[in-house]
Amino acid sequence: MTEILSAPLVVEFPFTRSLGPVQSAFLTGLRERTVLGVRADDGRVLVPPVEYDPVTANELRSLVRVAPTGTVTTWAWNPAPRRDQPLGTPFAWVLVRLDGADTALLHALDAPGPDAVHTGMRVRIRWAAARTGAITDIACFEPYDGEPGPTEPALHDGEFTDPVTGITVPARLDYVHTPGRAQSAYLKALEDHRTVGERCPACRKVYVPPRGACPTCGIATAEQVEVGPRGTVTTFCIVNIKAAHTANLDIEVPYVYAHIALDGADLALHGRIAGIPYDQVRMGLRVEPVWAEGARHPDHYRPTGEPDADYDTYKELV
Repeated sequence: MTEILSAPLVVEFPFTRSLGPVQSAFLTGLRERTVLGVRADDGRVLVPPVEYDPVTANELRSLVRVAPTGTVTTWAWNPAPRRDQPLGTPFAWVLVRLDGADTALLHALDAPGPDAVHTGMRVRIRWAAARTGAITDIACFEPYDGEPGPTEPALHDGEFTDPVTGITVPARLDYVHTPGRAQSAYLKALEDHRTVGERCPACRKVYVPPRGACPTCGIATAEQVEVGPRGTVTTFCIVNIKAAHTANLDIEVPYVYAHIALDGADLALHGRIAGIPYDQVRMGLRVEPVWAEGARHPDHYRPTGEPDADYDTYKELV
């Protein structure tokens, strides 16, 4: 029986967005130790501010300044902080309604333990020493027993010197992936420079990579079938922009990424095409895998020199 594989996996990409006048004023205000909200059509002050009224969908522009002090409306204790969380020691996640606001802001509360946290407790912002115009300019909240801030927020024009106009947020997901019996066998075969799929006992289609069950018939699959190594380009795209934080950073653009139907397979898989100018790649091109030294999967596919495949032989896989 094939050993079931398991490995840590990280999916990560930077998400970059521009800011409109409301979000720009809010984040720039944090850099200047100023918390801004926006007044909704019903008179409520929303913090963090939003660009459109959540009830009427009208555009909102009436900015107001609220206090850096507030009240905890609900909370949850975090005994084991993870990477890049606001504090490196155990803390509470809290929703804080700042004085002058009608909605709550989510952030961290620095407290010695869960017994020190309760709904209704008074807190204030602890500002970060270095501020750049991001939510992290609020380092955290801390307990506060001083005077409350004004309940009526003051109007603010949202104007600052050198406003923040865009942000880049790293999105990352860390998890452990267990591919299961069928894909473990597929990955093991790749180590030997072989590609295996599984055949459905009903429709007789061969799926690569194997899924352990036929997606058409819903029947479990177990019969292994070796396919390829050669195949046919069924369709493709030309990549003109380098993707950040990927293994393809050293690949010069433009390059071609294609769907490749390996001989004997009834499902096309993905692969990069090289060894041919990008503008000469075409549907029906016959290709074969190229393995880098010590690689566990093909580095790319290159033309075999065979005549192009007839469209009727791969049209069902486009």
